[in-house]
Amino acid sequence: MIETPVSTPRVRGNDYSVLTPPEIGSWTPRLTVSVVIPAYGGQDKLDLVLAALAVQTYPAELTEVVVVDNGTSPPLRLPEPRPAGTRLIRCETPGRADARNAGLAASGGDVVHWLDSDVVLERDAVEAQMRWHHLAPYLSVTGYLRFSEARPPQPAEIADAAELAPFFEPAEPHSWIVDLVGRTDGLRDARRAFSLHVGGSTSVNRRLIEMTGPMDTGLMLGQDTEMGYRLAQAGAVFVPEPRSRAYHLGPTMRMRDMDRVTRVSHAFIPDRVPQYRWLRSHPGRQWLVPYVEVVVDGADASYEDVRATVDTALAGTVPDVGVVVTGVPEPETRERRAPLTDPCLDRTLVHGLYAHEARVRFTASAAPAPFRLRVPAGWALGEDTLATLVDLIEERGLGMVGLLLSEDGEGPGGGVTVARLERTAAFNRATFVQEPGAAGEAGRTADAGRGGGETEALDDAVAEMFGAVWIDGAPVGLLPAEQAPVPVGRRSAYRARAEAQAEAAKLAKEVERLRAQVGKWRDEAAKWRKSTVELRREVGSLRKEAATLRRKRSIKAIVRRVIYR
Repeated sequence: MIETPVSTPRVRGNDYSVLTPPEIGSWTPRLTVSVVIPAYGGQDKLDLVLAALAVQTYPAELTEVVVVDNGTSPPLRLPEPRPAGTRLIRCETPGRADARNAGLAASGGDVVHWLDSDVVLERDAVEAQMRWHHLAPYLSVTGYLRFSEARPPQPAEIADAAELAPFFEPAEPHSWIVDLVGRTDGLRDARRAFSLHVGGSTSVNRRLIEMTGPMDTGLMLGQDTEMGYRLAQAGAVFVPEPRSRAYHLGPTMRMRDMDRVTRVSHAFIPDRVPQYRWLRSHPGRQWLVPYVEVVVDGADASYEDVRATVDTALAGTVPDVGVVVTGVPEPETRERRAPLTDPCLDRTLVHGLYAHEARVRFTASAAPAPFRLRVPAGWALGEDTLATLVDLIEERGLGMVGLLLSEDGEGPGGGVTVARLERTAAFNRATFVQEPGAAGEAGRTADAGRGGGETEALDDAVAEMFGAVWIDGAPVGLLPAEQAPVPVGRRSAYRARAEAQAEAAKLAKEVERLRAQVGKWRDEAAKWRKSTVELRREVGSLRKEAATLRRKRSIKAIVRRVIYR
């Protein structure tokens, strides 16, 4: 194991610029490194890889190489030249992740250097990465690959060459890494720096791997990214090292068939990497790793208080939430004859209520959620509380947002009561940089709902490396259960949608009724128009008759005047 220095550097976020690696060839290494190479077939390429490793500038006595034959038939062999400390083991379980895990288990270096069996390193590539690992015990360093389709040289030529470029140029750079590093100020302001963890040529401090566990063998593709995510939650800082140069013999599978590779990886990665928010677009799905884990301190709390907090946590606008209820062990026995007088009744009720709710656990979760809200039972979360807090911690890159809930005897339990939204990566990194004798993880988790001196060492480290703020809980909707509104959540949205649909149907019927009425009015108006035309015709006829009568009367009058004259 690595002995952590008395004063470990404190890197803020992913800004590794506070670390200054020594010049290559001008320092004295002390850490051991295990180069783990999973391989299936490709003996000719492996020969070149081992030839390049045999002449590395990093001390041979500090280097071991573990080649994992992943079921090649006929089996792979160790050629000459090769590093003195090279071993060949066999892993019959097919899959790159299984082979890597076998190599990891067989290795013992302070640092693990992943290397693909078709990646040929320049002489100083391992040293270029290892000089970083001597500065801090929580780094993941990735070298720069170039992709070459040139006819490869002989292993002896590789071993004798001072520079590999004449053999492999022209070669294409790893454009994705170059672009990522370029648009994030050298990865120093990248929000998802863990994407840099690629298996071609990346080294990781073993202590980080021990915290995260081995590679996920349940994935078909994307294992490097998923492990990078877990390393980030363990507190890793990701460093791109352009001096660590290597040549990849031919294009990668992703380069050859990007669309199909993306299709496969996107079916598995969303469950495990919650920070890829665009892959979790479904509004109501649950995922293997939650985006936020709510830790409810239920010790000495009533069933009603625990339920008030848990139910409101699950009813918010952040759908991928998990809940861990602490301090509520399941009773060993239950009172069967007189259950209402059972002294453990409240604990029994809590376990009974959430026994079949997959999002609620009573033991610490193994899933490394990026954010963790610690809150005492009896406090209700508003519909947007989690979303508001996560927006705050993300927008400012903070390590913690503390919430003052009550003081001076007010609120459930009396005294000063607080809640905390913690960035998992920040608190795990703080465990690397604590001064000797400072409180550890156990001290931090023992008192989830209240402030205390046990948390000060970690809190100070988190504040220095990521930043921390304290705010009032009420404005963000974190209230005592008796003062909080009834949670509505997605059920309310469903009800509102159903009511809106019913109202729309009602209005549609009213529109049809009015249209029918308008139709009747139009028919009546047509009839009136027809009657009006007929009436006008009749009036015109009567007028003609009247005019005729007037003329006849005039003629008779003239005749009379003539006769009687």
